[in-house]
Amino acid sequence: MMIRRLSTHAAAALVLAASLHSTTAGAAPGHRFKLDRGLQDRAGRSGRSRVLVELRPDADPASVVTRARGLRGAHLKSFDAHVVDVDNANLDALAADPAVLSVHEDRELVAQTAPSARLSATVLAVGGPRNGLDGTGVGVAVIDSGVSRHDDLTFLRGAGPSRLRVTDAVDFVNNGARTYDDYGHGTHVAGIIAGNGFDSAGQYRGVAPGASIVSLKVLDEQGHGTISAAIAAIDYAIANKVRKNIRVINLSVGASVTESFDTDPFTVAAKRAVDAGIVVVAAAGNFGRSADGTQVYGGITAPGNAPWVLTVGAYDAHGTPSTSDDEMAPFSSKGPTAVDFRAKPDVVAPGIRITSLAAQGSTLVVNYPNSVVSGVGPRGAGAYLTLSGTSMAAPAVTGVVALMLQANPTLTPNAVKALIQYTAFEEPGVTALAQGAGEVNADGAVRLASFFVTAKPGDAYPSDPAWSGNLIWGNYLVSGGVPRPDATAWASNIVWGSNIVWGSNIVWGSNIVWGSNIVWGSNIVWGSSLAQDGGFAPGVGPVEALGTR
Repeated sequence: MMIRRLSTHAAAALVLAASLHSTTAGAAPGHRFKLDRGLQDRAGRSGRSRVLVELRPDADPASVVTRARGLRGAHLKSFDAHVVDVDNANLDALAADPAVLSVHEDRELVAQTAPSARLSATVLAVGGPRNGLDGTGVGVAVIDSGVSRHDDLTFLRGAGPSRLRVTDAVDFVNNGARTYDDYGHGTHVAGIIAGNGFDSAGQYRGVAPGASIVSLKVLDEQGHGTISAAIAAIDYAIANKVRKNIRVINLSVGASVTESFDTDPFTVAAKRAVDAGIVVVAAAGNFGRSADGTQVYGGITAPGNAPWVLTVGAYDAHGTPSTSDDEMAPFSSKGPTAVDFRAKPDVVAPGIRITSLAAQGSTLVVNYPNSVVSGVGPRGAGAYLTLSGTSMAAPAVTGVVALMLQANPTLTPNAVKALIQYTAFEEPGVTALAQGAGEVNADGAVRLASFFVTAKPGDAYPSDPAWSGNLIWGNYLVSGGVPRPDATAWASNIVWGSNIVWGSNIVWGSNIVWGSNIVWGSNIVWGSSLAQDGGFAPGVGPVEALGTR
């Protein structure tokens, strides 16, 4: 197995560091290092900030908040932090409190999508049920703007829909537990994952139409939210994993990257979910080009910047099942990741002009009537909506994961990612920083997942010359061998991309070879900002952001 190093050129690293991140050099007072980058800039100024405060285990949260003259909100279990509203003038005092370990901005969270003017059938290149698999029994947590009632999200009985497959719904924006979507994004995402195509005679069917959806609303009617709401939703998914058999979380949302994935509350919460055995799939972001159309690097959003997350970029399938006309979506964010400089995304999936479910009366439906599509029959009028973005690519992969886990429920999150990467279709001439291991291949991933159910040394290993045969492990492109089902790399305690002993237990019948370096140099253009703009590419209108030509 050959391993090629994807490494940063020193000059490029300096350019990105200078453009995206300030340092704490010269920061004062001395405890300000406990504040993240954004809060260091705000400390001592006018206004207030909503923050996440990590405390020492023996600390009394109420006393800490009182000393900082703040207002305490929810406790976030997966990061073990408290949401606090505090005056910026008191941020230094909060950081100086010996009971405080770290303070992080409750960053803005946005949907990673934009409406499109042209239509295409949903994820044709990914496909739907195969070999009798449709995701039945697999619970998928959709952390988004909610999920509305729709015929395509029901169990079909006889000639029509019956009970809703949204088995649970929690509203972290307006509080409560009901099924609704006032923005329209989460319903669209849920349809790509699990729509059964009832209102379109199967034309706009999702990838895993038997899967159950758990709707966790974190975005408001304008598609905006906070990372604290997303973390609370992750907490809920972990707590209810067994009750609802939640095996996958879909995050077609993103936040700016302001610190390492090792310390960011959002990415740490995602790791807790992965540690609990839940596959976390996240959109890479729509920051792959600048306002003038220049392709840029370094735009992966959180939590997709974390190595334990399965990060999905977008490509244009041109509405055909053939891969011959595929090309990368120009808006799709490319690696390396900000701060940590890791190779991302992991794979790409169809993300341009994807038609899926419409939430009637939602903001997206009202604001973009030309993107509304009707199905067939009396119930199909205005039932669908066409959108583009990495928001649409991520749920395509989530649906594939649901199929894999139905075929083989024992797969760990690490193993799921490995099989998806290994069986992907590599797009010729496209850097791994744009496509990861390649285009997701549902048939191959499910085939290999099924093989792993009973695989033992000596069995004929599934193969296909079209598969990439690659794994991206940290900044290494690993090739030349095959994933072994019982290899240590897939254990739940292994961080994807961390340093492990690569012995013969990682492959069958192949020795590891260290190959030539793959270097991203100083001649590429780095993004100057990861500031969010409603999910559109920075400074670009909704049509241009779609990759329309």
